[in-house]
Amino acid sequence: MSDYNQNPYGAPQQVPQQPPVPPQQPGYGYPNQAAQSGYPGQSGYPAQAPSAYPAQTSYPSAPPAQAYPAGGYAGPMQPSNGMGTAGLVCGIIGAVCSLLVFLWFFGLILGILGIIFGAVGRSKVTKGEANNRSAATTGIVLGIVALVLPVLWFAFFASLLGLGAGL
Repeated sequence: MSDYNQNPYGAPQQVPQQPPVPPQQPGYGYPNQAAQSGYPGQSGYPAQAPSAYPAQTSYPSAPPAQAYPAGGYAGPMQPSNGMGTAGLVCGIIGAVCSLLVFLWFFGLILGILGIIFGAVGRSKVTKGEANNRSAATTGIVLGIVALVLPVLWFAFFASLLGLGAGL
């Protein structure tokens, strides 16, 4: 069993011999050492032989896109909770700014915005477009608190000035 082409269970077979293939010049890659020349201005790459195939000018175009088949219903609409959430955020920041005496002006503005956004958010909840009633209500309440706190601060400082003046 020295030959790997030999069939161990049958008669020996004759393998037809193929004619030797002449070496071909490489079309791409590094040139072989025999094709290089030492003269300046000449590259070591051999000239490319003309091809038997026609030159390809462009790639074939892609098939047209298929449209999605019609059918099924659209999913449920997502609730738009932005107004109620904006009312809550404006109410919280407005109440904090109103607690700080030197930011009372921002507290008034954000309190008004908290009441407006909270009211619009509550109207969306009653229409069924949103589902954050508690956030919108909290925005309204904190907006009212942000409006009342500067008035209370003003009354407190006015009474301190009245007591200090001895009226």
